[in-house]
Amino acid sequence: MSAVNGTAYAFGRHRPASHVLIHVSDPHFLAGGARLGGRYDVEATLARTLAAIRSVHRNPAGIVITGDLADLGEPEAYRRLRAAVEPVAAELGAPIIWVAGNHDERPALRRDLLDLAPTEEPVTGVWDLDGLRVVALDTSVPGWHHGDLDAAQLGWLAEVLSQPAPHGTLLAMHHPPLPSHVPLFDILELRHQDELAEVIRGSDVRGILAGHLHYSSHGTFAGVPVSVSSATCYTMNVARPAAEVNGMDAAQAFQLVHVHPDTITHSVVPVTDATTGDYFSETWLEHMASLTPEGRLEAFSRKPGR
Repeated sequence: MSAVNGTAYAFGRHRPASHVLIHVSDPHFLAGGARLGGRYDVEATLARTLAAIRSVHRNPAGIVITGDLADLGEPEAYRRLRAAVEPVAAELGAPIIWVAGNHDERPALRRDLLDLAPTEEPVTGVWDLDGLRVVALDTSVPGWHHGDLDAAQLGWLAEVLSQPAPHGTLLAMHHPPLPSHVPLFDILELRHQDELAEVIRGSDVRGILAGHLHYSSHGTFAGVPVSVSSATCYTMNVARPAAEVNGMDAAQAFQLVHVHPDTITHSVVPVTDATTGDYFSETWLEHMASLTPEGRLEAFSRKPGR
């Protein structure tokens, strides 16, 4: 079965997703709406991202934004980001799961985005999304760009995971526990990965959502799938040799996460208006749903002339 904008269509063998999440990363907002590096209009690209999110699903279970929310940790940057995202989330009826990144400053993030005391305490949380548990970890290290998880946060995570959730658990974090072929990211990687692996191995963790790399990437960690979302501010041109990879104002994207009983899929959604063809409209899907299975095969699966 497939679901489009909340409507289920029984075309295949898979049951509909129990939950659909939106995974966004690295908006890098600045005070005053300034361009990042004087070049990248991060507010405009996030606005296009939010418009695409509105169209891709009418009622997602949650919106997860995996870090580097502000580029310099400025209080006004967090207020501007909040003003941009919260109305869309309210319209869609979706909670926002904010995750801290290496560019973020915890005191300003906590006060101006979360209405919490402006302290250096890690920004963590647990969300129950109708039986799917999402745990936000804080891999940021105040004053540094690499990632880390100390014993206190790992102990907290172990306690959270001691009781399984009905639909399992997703971890949301900024620094992915994956290797990168870009040399700079080796320097800025997550530390204490072995200790994290010990905590999640054998638990109900079904996936890890991360950011930081500015390009989409996938792998496994301690037997758990890891999905890294591309950035909305600017992306990395990985078509260049590894040592020459640099930023580009193109290929911004987010991910559409479908949680099924037996699997989780991560679809990269480009932030673009370029669309061609007439297939897969709601009208076409409704027409296909009205046909018998044999009629659908005749209308769509059979090759022309065979």
